Amino acid sequence: MRLATIRTQAGTTAAQLEGDLLIPLDAADVGEWLAGGGEGQRRERAEPVSAAEADFAPVVPRPGKIICVGLNYRAHILETGRELPEYPTLFAKFADTLTGPRDDLVLPSVSEKVDWEVELGVIIGRPVYRATAAEAAAAIAGYTVVNDVSMRDWQSRTLQWLQGKMFQRTTPAGPYLVTPDEVGDAADLEVRCEVNGAVMQQSRTSDLLFGPAEIVAYASQAITLRPGDLIATGTPGGVGNARKPPVYLQPGNTLRTWIEGLGECVNLCVAEETG
Repeated sequence: MRLATIRTQAGTTAAQLEGDLLIPLDAADVGEWLAGGGEGQRRERAEPVSAAEADFAPVVPRPGKIICVGLNYRAHILETGRELPEYPTLFAKFADTLTGPRDDLVLPSVSEKVDWEVELGVIIGRPVYRATAAEAAAAIAGYTVVNDVSMRDWQSRTLQWLQGKMFQRTTPAGPYLVTPDEVGDAADLEVRCEVNGAVMQQSRTSDLLFGPAEIVAYASQAITLRPGDLIATGTPGGVGNARKPPVYLQPGNTLRTWIEGLGECVNLCVAEETG
């Protein structure tokens, strides 16, 4: 199953992909549909929408929590000269940071070092607390594409990363929630990030040190995860800040974030209007 949140003249709606059409469901977005038990019916008197012409919102526009993982690809950790960590490095983002998978990416005028981070997104489908690995896996509703766009100059101001990760409308997420059965529980999917067609990041989810169920189980030891919560599982090597010399996103760049079997986010970078 593939689900999306799309914008219509009547507001947003959850929708299920059937062939080339998105069928509106009786829920305002995918998060609401999941919170209702994932049993929402088709929205009455709502016409199907061509997937090619749909205006996609973030797949879960209003998650109660966005939990992110720091370094989590084995090859990337080792190439930095660090030891593999014993526990996941967790930090948080806010719902206001999300943007649609086809929306323009507005580069903040106050940052000169805007960087890309392709990440596998995990969407929670049922409440889970103090979960075992099996319970955590069962709580995963599906997977999506995320780019944890980061303002590196802000991120490096202190030891805490939050200020470089919290800029509004800078985290593309979507277009679809894809259920685990369609992608082999996301165990071995190619992930790739391109800027103007040039491949900047390329890896596979099989290189994740902590897999989706492990992260869900670990985070749930501290807090209840609820339907619609979003987890970004970390990024592989190839970020702009680590290149020699460093490379950052510029107005006019096209940022493409692609994960095998899940789809892609394609975002045109534009300068923030000031004054």
